[in-house]
Amino acid sequence: MRFLKRRASEKQPAAAQRRRPFPTAAVVLGLGATSLIAAGAAGYWLWRDGAIIRTGGAIEARLLAIGARHGVALENVDVVGRRRQSVASILAALHVRRGMPMFDIDLDAAKARLEALPWIRTADVGRQLPDTLFIRLTERVPFAFWQRNGGLSLIDRDGTVIPTDDLAQYGPLIVLVGDDAAVQAASLIDMLATEPALARRVNAAVRYGARRWTLRFDTGVDAALPETDALAAWQRLAGLEAQDRILERNIAAIDLRLPDRLVVRLAPADATRRPGARGSDKAKSS
Repeated sequence: MRFLKRRASEKQPAAAQRRRPFPTAAVVLGLGATSLIAAGAAGYWLWRDGAIIRTGGAIEARLLAIGARHGVALENVDVVGRRRQSVASILAALHVRRGMPMFDIDLDAAKARLEALPWIRTADVGRQLPDTLFIRLTERVPFAFWQRNGGLSLIDRDGTVIPTDDLAQYGPLIVLVGDDAAVQAASLIDMLATEPALARRVNAAVRYGARRWTLRFDTGVDAALPETDALAAWQRLAGLEAQDRILERNIAAIDLRLPDRLVVRLAPADATRRPGARGSDKAKSS
């Protein structure tokens, strides 16, 4: 290849001979402003026209497709904390399928559907790239039985009903009776737990007028607690049982609603100590 040079004797055109002036600052600023205005106008037109939205959607779809081809697709669902809720119901609630793009999964919607399942109290849903959906569940814990309108339901600590067809498998839980008994269950059980030995002998608790409880013990004795300061009355009863074995005596009911006295209703002389035994209307005070 030859490098060709212009001969020195050849004259250049007059325009070429004139030296190009160096651009001044005013010219540079003017060109820059013009470029910005043009770019801004183009961006405004694209926004008004919807082209940016359409382009963004196309790019997102393209990225999802590329991600799926390069391994960012769902292959595994990892569930931690499941005990009673069935696997099939969890997968159905997630609305996912193997091979779908990981970023196509709506985590918030999946969480909401999981928490609508009977046994699920809370759910955390997250992606573990490249191919795993991670689920952490906190299930509801059977807390008590709730009796109302002639039916018996299983509830958790919050008073939420847990649908189940087999109540017998959940053991000797306390039975709560009354319209608002479920929502008051936690406060009652926490109070009873302050005297654990006596609490184990409570079979049922009846809520009266959304104000107070009457407890039913394993010997069939009923103990009426006051509307206010029920804890003091409960601890008072625990002391009487520890000292005098009052629940083993031939009585049908104990009234603890008065702080300065104890009222008991005696059982018939021939009454046996069995759950549900009823006594006479005779009373004794001290």
